[in-house]
Amino acid sequence: MPELLIGCGNSRDKRVGDLSDWAWKDLTTLDIDPHAGADIIHDLNVMPYPFADDHFDEVHAYEVLEHTGQQGDWRFFFAQFSEFWRILKPGGLLCATCPSMSSRWVWGDPGHTRVIQPESLIFLQQPQYAQVGITSLTDYRAVYQADFDMPFTQDDGETFKFALRAVKPSRIQPKTGPVA
Repeated sequence: MPELLIGCGNSRDKRVGDLSDWAWKDLTTLDIDPHAGADIIHDLNVMPYPFADDHFDEVHAYEVLEHTGQQGDWRFFFAQFSEFWRILKPGGLLCATCPSMSSRWVWGDPGHTRVIQPESLIFLQQPQYAQVGITSLTDYRAVYQADFDMPFTQDDGETFKFALRAVKPSRIQPKTGPVA
């Protein structure tokens, strides 16, 4: 059961996932800091990530996604989550934590460059695009072909925790109108 912990820093704690077993089974660690003792040194802003397709059962990202990309950079947002989808096995989980929108640290930390919130994750689920033309949901299917389900979210006002399950093959539906 290969697992990847990105942005591991000096911690190897598991914070989201199967609550019945918090032990890592076959862990690979990745960080940008060569002093973190990670297995792989890599900048998460640089894609593709150095892993084969369909390699991991789980990818874990704790307090790291808000340090990558820029708020409003939808191209990076979809490219990064497409990379996670690519390296996850079918049914694999992306487990993550980020500051909650109501946390003072969401923008208080000078290293935070974007906010990930529940509404952001709607765009990663292909069935949600059925709303296009009915609601103000923007249609990103021209650039986003991956697909996730969202089996878990929790926001306690400080931390937003979530899990996304890779749906392969993608349930992408043909567009019926112009791309917004």
